[in-house]
Amino acid sequence: MKSWIPAIALALGNALAAETTTPDDEARFLAGLPVTHPEFQSLTTEGAWQQHRRVFDDSWKKLEEGQLARIRTWTPLALGNDATSRDPLFYMFSGPDFLYANTFFPSASTYIFCGLEPVGPVPDVTSLPRGALPGSLGNLRKSLNAVLSFSFFLTKELKVDLGATRLSGTLPVLYVFIARTGNTLKSTELVSLTDEGELSAGKGPTSGVKIVFSRGSGPDQTLYYFSTDLSNQGIKNRPGFIRFCGKQGSGNGLVKAASYLMHLNEFSDVRDFLLANGKTLVQDDSGIPYRFFSPEQWDVLLLGRYPGPIKLFDNRFQSDLSRAFHAINPPPLTFSFGYRWHPSESSVIIATSIKSVPKALPAAD
Repeated sequence: MKSWIPAIALALGNALAAETTTPDDEARFLAGLPVTHPEFQSLTTEGAWQQHRRVFDDSWKKLEEGQLARIRTWTPLALGNDATSRDPLFYMFSGPDFLYANTFFPSASTYIFCGLEPVGPVPDVTSLPRGALPGSLGNLRKSLNAVLSFSFFLTKELKVDLGATRLSGTLPVLYVFIARTGNTLKSTELVSLTDEGELSAGKGPTSGVKIVFSRGSGPDQTLYYFSTDLSNQGIKNRPGFIRFCGKQGSGNGLVKAASYLMHLNEFSDVRDFLLANGKTLVQDDSGIPYRFFSPEQWDVLLLGRYPGPIKLFDNRFQSDLSRAFHAINPPPLTFSFGYRWHPSESSVIIATSIKSVPKALPAAD
């Protein structure tokens, strides 16, 4: 046998292995979960990944016991049939928070997320330079500290953390949450939106990503994340995202820790979209102001306690919401939600439309 044949066979074998790595392999590795693909075997024996796995296992156990299991018990009681709805979920100002979207609405056929944070490149751990893995994994954990501990991202810190290493953008965070919530990631595709709201595989005014995943033998579900500005001026400059949402028909909505932006006139367009197209909206007090849910159009369920905003947003106190909570005095929540990290100070507002919801949003001028 010629001496060069084994070398070529080895090279071909390595090339084949590299080609058959999957997005799910990447997601499981980043999430600190076992990966069987040979390309990752040596990486999972490194001390940096072993530490990453231990930290994530410990953090996830605490999160599961203190938050996620409690929410999964709560949602069927609070949301009824909406807890298993296949309707699209609009999660405005979400950032990469798949974790809570999937816990509140685990059966949504389509998740539509948006934020100012960039999508970033598709993760490729095996291409990281030698020595870059410890810092990249450490920074990924750092970017997740707030949401694992307090149920929301710290936007300014997240923006810095997501750009600090080669595992940049929102995709590594989305990968971690998809894998850790027991889903299998099937495909990832960088996409964009035209100003008409049409999805494109090439570059366009609004960049994004399309991820297809499933849980066990369940149906495929799709997650879209787009980097876009939801202010009125941002929508005017780049209307593709809101038009894309309008093409999905009516759906449910989730809003939490949204900086009270929809309290401002500068964000009236996205607020109006949710009010016009939302079936059931789940939010904290930082979402749509309580006064917009007229009793002729919405059934509103108030749960938990409303002590008012945290100090940073104390000028967003809602007197009418406070009176409504005091009138019914609901029991406290068993989990934290929004900016209030303690369950006894957290509230959830569930608004269910009783009006006729249009199938799609008319195109904006």
